Amino acid sequence: MANRIKIKKGLQIPLLGEAEGTLRGKVTSEYVRICPEDFHGVTPKLTVKVDDTVKAGTSLFYDKNYPEISFASPVSGIVTAIERGEKRRILYVEVKADSAVQYEDFGKKTVASLSGEEVKKSILDAGIWFLIKQRPYDVVAVPGKEPRDIFVTGFDTAPLAPSFDFILNGREADLQTGFDALAKLTPGKVYLSVSPKTTNKALREAGNVVITEFGGPHPAGNVGVQINHIKPINRGETVWTLSAPDVALIGRLFNEGIVDLTRTVALTGSEVKQTGYYQMSVGTQLNSIFKDNVTEGISLRYISGNPLTGTKIDADGVLRAYDAQLTVIPEGDDVHEAFGWASLSPKRYSAGCTYPTYNKKKYRLDARLLGGPRAIIVSNEYDKVFPMDIYPEQLIKSIIAFNIDKMEQLGIYEVAPEDFALCEFVDTSKLELQRIVRVGLDLLRKEME
Repeated sequence: MANRIKIKKGLQIPLLGEAEGTLRGKVTSEYVRICPEDFHGVTPKLTVKVDDTVKAGTSLFYDKNYPEISFASPVSGIVTAIERGEKRRILYVEVKADSAVQYEDFGKKTVASLSGEEVKKSILDAGIWFLIKQRPYDVVAVPGKEPRDIFVTGFDTAPLAPSFDFILNGREADLQTGFDALAKLTPGKVYLSVSPKTTNKALREAGNVVITEFGGPHPAGNVGVQINHIKPINRGETVWTLSAPDVALIGRLFNEGIVDLTRTVALTGSEVKQTGYYQMSVGTQLNSIFKDNVTEGISLRYISGNPLTGTKIDADGVLRAYDAQLTVIPEGDDVHEAFGWASLSPKRYSAGCTYPTYNKKKYRLDARLLGGPRAIIVSNEYDKVFPMDIYPEQLIKSIIAFNIDKMEQLGIYEVAPEDFALCEFVDTSKLELQRIVRVGLDLLRKEME
């Protein structure tokens, strides 16, 4: 029987627009775009140029600091554009996709017969190493650093989060192969976290892993919370992290010998007329999925990911590399209220006691900040939604001051920006806590490495 851990602190934001458990079909687009900024900590160097022909699995660029880490094209076709921004930073590589995908053949492999180095080389050569992240710093894992352990989260508790049970249905063989491969990459253990609602047999009965059941509100599904409760990170230690759908993508490489970056993605949000699940490749343009399927006549916020940590995109934006969710909510910039925050309308939602709460009521929340930035108010707001054995307010202050000793003492090595998303949501100071943590981690990495 799996170990059980109950998370008491946290907050489940009751938003409208949860995805129906129905697969609506497959979405394709004429052009696919891969954005290097999705891969934090990577300095991209191109391996292709405009008019080059690529297959699914062909390297588009690699990391300047770690040349063995390349990034595969999710489709076959012709490179039509390489868009650059300030200081010639690569914004995206655009590929005009073939009608039928042609794959690079990496050969089917039996994981049990491979060594750890051979497993690592297979993933690196295929250009999907980016699926593995590391802590500290929450960046693409450095292949040369041996991880103490590997942590896999088998569920998601973010607002309107997709069901991993649904996403992994029919992917059981790939999932187990992925776990077998990960077990070869660490001298420690592979820890898999599931929720009490998890029904997928491949998750519940996975081999080569240590299964822990986590209950409670968001952020119980965050891998950082799971690490903190199972086996915290100490200075000098490195652990690797993945989500269960990403483990299945790695397993597919070994079982089929190809790079297939097709994801099952939940379309969610209060402004979506017909929610559900769609299959699409990373980088697919999303205008077709939004057209005639969202509320018209108001300003909308399109998000690749969930409302707390996702990336803001345009209506014709693309699915970002790590996301299995798309969200559409009101922007709110066209809303004018007579009494503003003082209104006691039942449409208002508050994580505290500012407005009346209604059991089981779902809310149509928009993207407004509802206030301006101000000094940090020490009110224990963060503590109520932050279930890690860390003092969040003090850690934020130490990051702002960039006091390295204090940051280390307060647990900077264990956290990622997503762990502070709920703190940011309830924060009366209106601080960009995720950005503060991200900047702090980047500066610390530069200082320490």
